Amino acid sequence: MNWMYLGIAILSEVIATSALKASEGFTKPLPVLILAVGYASSFYFLSLTLRTIPVGIAYAIWSGVGVILISLLAWWLYGQSLDKAALTGIALIVAGVVVLNLFSDSVHR
Repeated sequence: MNWMYLGIAILSEVIATSALKASEGFTKPLPVLILAVGYASSFYFLSLTLRTIPVGIAYAIWSGVGVILISLLAWWLYGQSLDKAALTGIALIVAGVVVLNLFSDSVHR
């Protein structure tokens, strides 16, 4: 269940960050509402995750997967370019999350 909470936290954060861009400096009320609810739910579900998953591991996964998803959404929604360096960085983040989950004794299952 805690891994599901972490997934919800990640998705909430990604939705909130996307709404942050759409809020245009907090000038559009609907995106501001979405980002407030998104960040609140993200931190709530992240806090539930921390009952059993170590904070360093949970945060590494939360932030790493969030960076990947935000980068892909920025490319898709806002036309942000992803050059070779950006794609290499994203690949390294994915590799780090995989290494943490498969090989680290710090991850409690």
